[in-house]
Amino acid sequence: MLVPDPKVVRTLLTRYASLRIAQAEREKPQAARELADVCRTLCAVMGATSVEDAIVKADALLTAARRTAGGGGGLSLAV
Repeated sequence: MLVPDPKVVRTLLTRYASLRIAQAEREKPQAARELADVCRTLCAVMGATSVEDAIVKADALLTAARRTAGGGGGLSLAV
């Protein structure tokens, strides 16, 4: 199984969170399209069928990557 690059996953999660915040503050069609695209990409990269599952898998991947890099514990990155 291919393992996604943690940097790519982190970037996708950051973009997802930013777009969710932007949509919560003020709904815009462009942001909604971008959010849908990020959700599809995140699901594809993580091999998930829902964005919620993709976020859980992404969080686990980033946690494992931190541990193997010697980063230890820390806060969850799930959005």
